[in-house]
Amino acid sequence: MSPTADAAPLVLIVDDEEDVAETYALRLQTTYRTRVATGGEAALSAMDDDVDAVLLDRRMPDMHGDEVLERIRERGYDVPVIMATAVDPDLNILEMDFDDYLCKPIFDETLRDTLDQHLDGQASEEQLDRFLSLVSKIDVLEGELTHAELADSEEYHRAKERADDLAPQLREEIDGFDALVETHREIEREA
Repeated sequence: MSPTADAAPLVLIVDDEEDVAETYALRLQTTYRTRVATGGEAALSAMDDDVDAVLLDRRMPDMHGDEVLERIRERGYDVPVIMATAVDPDLNILEMDFDDYLCKPIFDETLRDTLDQHLDGQASEEQLDRFLSLVSKIDVLEGELTHAELADSEEYHRAKERADDLAPQLREEIDGFDALVETHREIEREA
């Protein structure tokens, strides 16, 4: 797909380091249209109804990515938000309203695969989005935290239960559900 095609999804890339944001834009230009924002305030100014997805740095000096995410949601934007960050995940990510979590450095294939999955028409179903978001958070936490840390977390256990409750229903409703989940899990989210 050409980056100038009207049908190409628009990805807002947010990072406080301009060269990092521009690098992501270059890496995505063959598939997506991109808009770059350097910092949290710039991201909020650049966010509009044309944006189809947000690639959001978590640690920025002018406004933390968590706050940018919160404000995007408060403004009613229901687009996939993918945290792209060097911040080690903690249990607090379970309560955050993002769709995926990628740990820097992020390889080209991981970046494209993640966006493709979240922008694919099949992933537009709300329950599936919720499930894949939970799976991403659970997988990242399981890769970063110890078994003891997870065992003591009520939030983690609730997230696992929600995912376990959603899976059978989605398996019945969506052809190829297990293959979709497997593909989603194959994306390398950790550094």
